[in-house]
Amino acid sequence: MTNTLNWAIMGTGEIAYDFAKAIQAVNGKIYAVAARRLSKAQAFADQYQIDHVYDDFQTMLQQPDIDVVYIATPHSSHYEYIIESLHHQKHVFCEKAITVNSQQLSEIQALATKQQRIVAEAMTIYHMPLYKQLRTILDSGQLGALKMVQVSFGSAKPYDVNSRFFNPDLAGGALLDIGTYALSFARYFLSSQPHDIVTTVKTFETGVDEQSGILLQNKDNELAVISLTMRAKMPKRGVVAGELGFITVDDFPRADQATITYLDGRSEVIQAGHTEDALKYEIEHMNNIILHAQKETTLPLSIDVMQIMSNVRQQWGISYPFE
Repeated sequence: MTNTLNWAIMGTGEIAYDFAKAIQAVNGKIYAVAARRLSKAQAFADQYQIDHVYDDFQTMLQQPDIDVVYIATPHSSHYEYIIESLHHQKHVFCEKAITVNSQQLSEIQALATKQQRIVAEAMTIYHMPLYKQLRTILDSGQLGALKMVQVSFGSAKPYDVNSRFFNPDLAGGALLDIGTYALSFARYFLSSQPHDIVTTVKTFETGVDEQSGILLQNKDNELAVISLTMRAKMPKRGVVAGELGFITVDDFPRADQATITYLDGRSEVIQAGHTEDALKYEIEHMNNIILHAQKETTLPLSIDVMQIMSNVRQQWGISYPFE
């Protein structure tokens, strides 16, 4: 695609480096970068040949030539920076979890509509070619009516009460860090938003969620079961089961392959896209929405997932100090 959009990067954490490579691969050039420390921003700019460098987010957002802001700061700050970006007439592509609660996202949606700007979440599941193909297969009736979705995700983080993963001031915990992937997988395949949500949690000593089980049911009588833990390793595995067979997706966040197993024992492998191009697909999708008025937007799915996560945390009685 021709480089007709000027992307700016806000925050220079690990994921921002990967995203910068993807922007260059798709667009050829990154317009600007900002970090709280100028030395970090400059080092980042030197690596990716970025001409405009800032140590103040507000100053960067005031630049009229910037079209899209990619936000890679901790998710506790996403709401503030998305709102500021929209007020400066920028489109926004934000890392997951896009906000920490559904009220924040509702306000963002309203402002984006008012400003006529696009806001989207950097959720790889919504953009991988494999998932579009699996959705088509499921919709075709090839596997019969959808009955059950199972998702597991375990990330064995070291014990560290000072880690961002367990820090309530940074919206730590399994739900917003890895649970957003698992719930996005489930919601992508469910026919409608779940209305019954049952959950249980084991908290870490800092008060955030360490591990949990979540059970969802929608009006179509489809069920989803999600298992999460931040202190043990579990496979990143999603299973989508219909009346006539089931789909298994391993390493599901950036998957390019899935296996369909039928009731008679037959199986077939579905391949689409490439795992290593996951971030490129996100950028291409955002460019297409902005440049070509592509109608397919993923924000409604992000809104549904955030509503589920807010409901779950309410049941747990877990809130963050800044909420």
